[in-house]
Amino acid sequence: MKLFKKIATVFLVIIVLFLVGGYFYFQKKFTPPENYLKISGIAENIPIKWISSDENSHSALLLPVEIKGINRTFHMQFDSGSPVTVFYKKSLESIAEKFQNQVKIDAENNTISSVFRIGKMNVASSDFEVLDYGEKISFDNPDAENIIGTIGTDLLEKRITILDFKNNQCSFIEKIKEDAFTDFEFKKRKILIPSVIENENLKLLYDTGTSGYELITTKEIWQQYRNKNSAIKTEKGNSWGNTLSVYSASAKKKIQFKNTTLNLSEVTYIEGTSSLQKFLMKRSGMQGMIGNKLFLNHKLILDCRNEKFKLE
Repeated sequence: MKLFKKIATVFLVIIVLFLVGGYFYFQKKFTPPENYLKISGIAENIPIKWISSDENSHSALLLPVEIKGINRTFHMQFDSGSPVTVFYKKSLESIAEKFQNQVKIDAENNTISSVFRIGKMNVASSDFEVLDYGEKISFDNPDAENIIGTIGTDLLEKRITILDFKNNQCSFIEKIKEDAFTDFEFKKRKILIPSVIENENLKLLYDTGTSGYELITTKEIWQQYRNKNSAIKTEKGNSWGNTLSVYSASAKKKIQFKNTTLNLSEVTYIEGTSSLQKFLMKRSGMQGMIGNKLFLNHKLILDCRNEKFKLE
C-alpha cells in the first residue's frame, strides 16, 4: 500500500509538472515580444491599396511606405492578425543590391535596424524581424505592388487607428474624442471584438490578413449559418507559405456590433490549419475571425491601448 501511494504521488507530481511546463511553454511561445517600435508623428488619410485575386477583390490591404534614405514608394501589408511588424528577406535583399548603404540585414539574427515612414509618421526599430519570405522588387514596373513586409498590431498599440473603408483611407493618430465607443479585448496583441449573431454573443478575432472574407468560423457553425443548398466557392489560401483550402457559401444573417448592425452575406471555413491553431482558438474563447470585407463602406476606429473601438 505504501509503495502504491509513492507511485501515485510520483505520477501526480509528473502530471503537475507537465501541465505547469506546458502552460509556461504556450505562454512563452504565443506571447509576443516586447514592443520595440519607436513612433513619431502621425499619418492621416493614407490611401489604401487593395490586392485582388480572381475570386476576391479585397484579398489583402496594402499601405504605401518609404524606407529612410530611399526615395521610392514600397508597400507593406496591414495585418491585424500579426502581433509584430516584420520585413521580407527576399524583398530587402533586392533593395540592398540597388541601395547598398541603406539596407543592411543582420543575417545572424534575421533582424534589421531601420526606419520607414507612412505619411508623416516614422516607425523605427533596431530589431525588426526579417522573415525568409517575399519577392524581388520590380524597380522598372510602375504598377508593381512591391510588398516588403507586414505591419502588425505593435503599431496599433502605439497609435489610434482609423480604417475609413468608405473612402479607402487609413490614419494613425494620437488622440480622439471617444464618444459612444465600445470595449474590446486586446489580448497578446490580438483584437477580439464582441458581436452578436442570432442572439448569441460571440468573440471574433479581427484579422485583416483574412481581408476578403466576412466571417471565418468552424465547419459546424458554417453549416448552421450558410444558406442551405447554396453554391460553395472553393479557393486555395496562403498562410506564410502554407496552402489552405477555403470554402465559402452565401448567408443571410445579421451581425451586431453594439449599436451597429451589418448584413452577413457570406460565411467561410478553412481546412489545413494545424491542430495547435485550433486548440489556441478554443483556448482564447474565440468563435471565429472577421476580415475587412465585412466593414466595406464603414469606418472602424481602434484604440488598442485603451481597448475601445467604434464602428460607423
